[in-house]
Amino acid sequence: IVHRDLKSANCLVNKHWVVKICDFGLSRIMTESPVNDSSSAGTPEWMAPELIRNEPFTEKCDIFSLGVIMWELCTLTRPWEGVPPERVVYAVANEGSRLELPEGPLGRLIADCWAEPQDRPSCDEILSRLLDCEYALC
Repeated sequence: IVHRDLKSANCLVNKHWVVKICDFGLSRIMTESPVNDSSSAGTPEWMAPELIRNEPFTEKCDIFSLGVIMWELCTLTRPWEGVPPERVVYAVANEGSRLELPEGPLGRLIADCWAEPQDRPSCDEILSRLLDCEYALC
């Protein structure tokens, strides 16, 4: 499943710190090849460039959005705060603009999540790299 509107507001956390994803209204079932859906989907501040440009997409568009969520958790700031959504759309899709990265291994992971779709890490790789960060803190 490709969510297409993954953002912090769609991540519910219970009292045991278990995260559940909600709002699957824009989601699509993935097939072997990229999906082409001309419907506008997502929230600009979290959207992958390929979704903004209505290009074919894969599950990697959600990896881009996960990078924005990790950025929020690292900076404790709302992405693109004070920037009008239409400006965010243009900057991300046409200028290649990205949020300022935090330093360290999390910043590098976020940058990789914002790479071209084919170069974005898999969920397994993200989990492994996050565990490496956790072990480094212990």
